[in-house]
Amino acid sequence: MQTLGELVDNTIIVKKSKDLGRLYNKSHFGTLLSNNRLQLDLIECVFLTEEGKIRIFNKKNELNFQDLVKIAARKISDFEIKYLVFKDLRNRGHPIKLSEGEKLATFYRFKQRKDIDSQEKPCFISSFFERDFLDLEDTINLIKKIKNINGILWFGIVDEEGDITYYDINSFDINGVIKERVFLKAEGVLLKNRIVIFDKKLSEDLIKKEFFGKPFGNGLQLSIVESLYLLEKDAIDVQKVNGKKITKKQLINIIRKTQPDIESRFLVFKDLKKRGFIVKTGFKFGAHFRVYTKQINEAHAEYLIHVVDKEFKGTWAEMSRAVRLAHSVNKEFVFARVDGNSIDYIKLGRLRP
Repeated sequence: MQTLGELVDNTIIVKKSKDLGRLYNKSHFGTLLSNNRLQLDLIECVFLTEEGKIRIFNKKNELNFQDLVKIAARKISDFEIKYLVFKDLRNRGHPIKLSEGEKLATFYRFKQRKDIDSQEKPCFISSFFERDFLDLEDTINLIKKIKNINGILWFGIVDEEGDITYYDINSFDINGVIKERVFLKAEGVLLKNRIVIFDKKLSEDLIKKEFFGKPFGNGLQLSIVESLYLLEKDAIDVQKVNGKKITKKQLINIIRKTQPDIESRFLVFKDLKKRGFIVKTGFKFGAHFRVYTKQINEAHAEYLIHVVDKEFKGTWAEMSRAVRLAHSVNKEFVFARVDGNSIDYIKLGRLRP
């Protein structure tokens, strides 16, 4: 027998106690009211109507699925995106509810009675259309709020055909085991976009101990961020091809003309080195860096790090390409958002809820 509900002020009220038990206690739909009635929101109501589990009346007139969709679309912004995520997760067995006022995210996962004493973390889900933008600042603020209540965050991205891709979004705080070393000092020569060291002994030490650079004849070619790091550590001096010595500041000013983001990338490079990573270019994987938590001969790079500024906003098509490429090569994709001297690391991972 179908449940009966009445449309009242953009919600649906279910009055029969046996229906309350079936919808609320068993399936976790709706909110119990003080007068022993159940209040369903419009998204729940559309879902239950599509499933053939409820009949809705407005006064004495029965509302069909189309009627309810139109009402919900007028009252709920981005209704179809939210509904498709709700329907998909409900059908996957997740008892989710629309967040009141959408203060944290679009939905939260209802903790079932059998799980009350479990260690399962609160889960919040935000829904987006594929043409929306990922605002990294908003995302970081959301992560911090949810982390304060020991929760986890998922994003559900709905494409033009209604298919949904889920991402697990969280802050990244991990360290490697590579200790920073002290090296004997040598001269490096600037060749536009790299610096070459011709000291064979130092070249061998740099590759062996922290995997800096790549061989260049009997010497070593260093990227600019590697060179700045070693220059700051007083492991190398840098000169132009005419023999004129240049300082770190002068080198940055020279490189900034062709690499305007050099300072933010260098800031992230230094932080990753401090955390104990081996850091190499991530160009072939579409990111700024690839990082290893162990020596390169012991493991593959675990992470791809992409450096962005504090106002970064990216399309979900860009995010999908980046994360899928990272996963295809068994790596995780991480944003390094730079705000002054502060860095936030945000990891995006594909999720199968």
